Amino acid sequence: MKCTLCASESQFFCSDRRRRYYRCGNCDLIIADPESQLSAAEEKKLYDFHENGPDDQGYRKFLAQLSEPLVARLKPGMEGLDYGCGPGPTLSLMLEQQGMAVSLYDIYYANDKQALQRKYDFVTCTEVVEHFRQPSQSWPELVSLLQPGGWLGIMTGLFSKTTEEDFCRWSYIGDPTHISFYTSTTMEWIAKQFNLQFEKLSDRVVLFKKQMS
Repeated sequence: MKCTLCASESQFFCSDRRRRYYRCGNCDLIIADPESQLSAAEEKKLYDFHENGPDDQGYRKFLAQLSEPLVARLKPGMEGLDYGCGPGPTLSLMLEQQGMAVSLYDIYYANDKQALQRKYDFVTCTEVVEHFRQPSQSWPELVSLLQPGGWLGIMTGLFSKTTEEDFCRWSYIGDPTHISFYTSTTMEWIAKQFNLQFEKLSDRVVLFKKQMS
């Protein structure tokens, strides 16, 4: 099958009890079999059960993995977008408490297309890119939202091992809404493709910076 990010050929990688997975030989994206993907209605039904919110200190600590290094690279008053903010926006509030102005966008919970018509000093995308059905369309959109010199902060699980057995034991694939899985190689490919600076801070957090044109 064709890779949903770079359109190169993806080969069968492994399978578990629910799904088959394919790995791209070019950008290294691992894709869940499209036939196993949930419908949009089924996906949203699962999201509606999420109870994360700004009063959840554990959730705030989780998001701080991205917010703290990102804020260190920003200046108060900068404007950003929380892309895929979910039903209980929290990261935006954390950034606003640090002096930033943050708009919201979410395909299900804050579907304001006007928010996608602007350019921002920074864009955050936490636990979202693994849900992309068409990464080849979604990643260019993310990058297009950045001002030159702007920052893109991503949180997603990065597959850091190599074998099929490791992947099938990885808890991150247990969520049926997770369909696109990235490695450091994938993120490096994205950086090169879109002429971005790339910093991997952990197996969960990466930062991209758009080059000054």
